[in-house]
Amino acid sequence: MTKKEISAIVADKANVGNKYAEELVEIVLDTIADAVSKGKEVTFRGFGTFKLVHRKERQGRNIGRGTTITIPAKDVPSFKPSKNFGE
Repeated sequence: MTKKEISAIVADKANVGNKYAEELVEIVLDTIADAVSKGKEVTFRGFGTFKLVHRKERQGRNIGRGTTITIPAKDVPSFKPSKNFGE
């Protein structure tokens, strides 16, 4: 499902125009992305939690050259669904 399809469903259920629904969906997604990028958790009860997870530095292989490389530590976004997600 695409963002445009979600916007169309929101427009239909909220009885608003497609353009307005697209703006609302975009605002919600931008708000979630901004909060997570600042290290905040975003939780929707019954849906799940978006948060930033730290990955440690680790060793990897360059299979083309057969050498070992160091993959630097970094923070990545993560989503953990709630227990009743998808019921």
